[in-house]
Amino acid sequence: MSLFKKRKGKPLKTSENDEKEIQTLFPFLEENINYICEAFGNTDDLKTRNVTFNGRNGKLIYLETMADAKEIQKSFLIPLAEAEEGKDIKDLITSVESKISTRLNEAVSALLSGSCALFFEGATDVFLFNTIQVNARTPDEPENEKVVRGSHEGFVEKLNVNLNLLRERVKNRQLTIKYYEKGWESNTNIAVVYMNQLANPSLVEEVKKRIESISSDMVFSPGYLEECLEDSPFSPFPQILFTERPDRLEAHLMEGRVAILSEGTSDASIVPVSFFAFFQTPDDFNIRFYAGSIFRLLRLFSFWGALTLPPIYIAVVGYHFEIIPQDVIMIVKSSIENIPFPPLLEAIIMAITIELIREAGIRLPTPIGQTIGIVGGLIIGDAVVNAGMVSNVMIIVIALTAIMSFSIPSYEMGNTIRILSLPIMFGAATLGFVGIIFSLMIIIIHMCKLKSFGTPYLTPVAPLHWKGLKDTFIRFPIWMLNTRPKGAQAQKSIKQKVSREWKRNDQ
Repeated sequence: MSLFKKRKGKPLKTSENDEKEIQTLFPFLEENINYICEAFGNTDDLKTRNVTFNGRNGKLIYLETMADAKEIQKSFLIPLAEAEEGKDIKDLITSVESKISTRLNEAVSALLSGSCALFFEGATDVFLFNTIQVNARTPDEPENEKVVRGSHEGFVEKLNVNLNLLRERVKNRQLTIKYYEKGWESNTNIAVVYMNQLANPSLVEEVKKRIESISSDMVFSPGYLEECLEDSPFSPFPQILFTERPDRLEAHLMEGRVAILSEGTSDASIVPVSFFAFFQTPDDFNIRFYAGSIFRLLRLFSFWGALTLPPIYIAVVGYHFEIIPQDVIMIVKSSIENIPFPPLLEAIIMAITIELIREAGIRLPTPIGQTIGIVGGLIIGDAVVNAGMVSNVMIIVIALTAIMSFSIPSYEMGNTIRILSLPIMFGAATLGFVGIIFSLMIIIIHMCKLKSFGTPYLTPVAPLHWKGLKDTFIRFPIWMLNTRPKGAQAQKSIKQKVSREWKRNDQ
């Protein structure tokens, strides 16, 4: 069954559907101006200016909140004032992007994109030229994807700026960009980016098909695209990788993957991806492979540790007390004997407290948020222990769990830990270690069934692909990574030959 079903009933009536007939220009200037003003609801930021050229009266119209006044002066008003008699109006407009249209609806769309429209009395066409106002922030390093070594550039909220950052890195004619406009009312620009001779054509067509099937009046964030594009939207595991780093996106494009960027967000979506891609960072490849491999293993351990540490404590205290070493058993027993709540309730209380502190730290201004995180954690932790509501050991377990979850590079995968830890804790409280094993088996079976645009989620482990293991749990030296990952579905599997030929020649 197709993921995207046809919508039943009549299509929703939208502003785009309301004007099925193409409105050509009226014979009189005022009629055209009135049409434009009514189309914008007589908004106050729609400005007009009278112009005269070769004895013809005209009007320049633009949105002052979208157009750049200095660019209007440079592109049109100054050349108009210096123009000689009899010169063609087309030769005066110095804007790089300019065109002539006979449709008023196209003029409305151009005004929304930051262009100016120039009408003349009795003319059958309108001159449109781009004067968009650019307010992009500097491409600073993303706060949630910092690295020690390597590039410190990051994407911004302007689509053209992001594509420029990408073009500067990938100076290759095969870098292909396809534009889409989605959202009946928002008219959000979306770009699909891929390497033409590397990306699998069937994968590219599948991405395009899913984007074209989006039917909504508003598309303004990566979350909208993610839920409409991913194979299993009800799964707790993310199937699309987000990044704000141009260097990371470049690496994935060179492996044959497809990227999706949209106007108004600094996140780029990458497909297809596997489970292990969420634990890789640019630092893995910017440091020696020994350290990179150890840190990657540490992140993978942190994922499973954050899932299972509280359930293991609950199972040990409730069902398997005998496995605690003799030297430790008295410490644990004295810590929990006066606690009125069962271990499960203790863990839930502390997990909720940690999440509340974390949310408060994110939503508040940075200086206050840091203070809340440190002071709040210390005060609450000390208070609940002194009050006898939570044991010392549980505080240690929850604190270790929080630290391990924060070490996950992907924010989406960190949310997965928070979602899945609760049912595993219930399994541990019900059946002890057996409940933990059953819960993990269900999770792993679910992961084996997941796919990201046709790529198995656990590739290259399931199905097993030996060469792919070189860059999965650990990272082999770069000169040994001769093939692209199979999960990327690239047309060309070989990405390098012998990168240390000099060594053979010396020998």
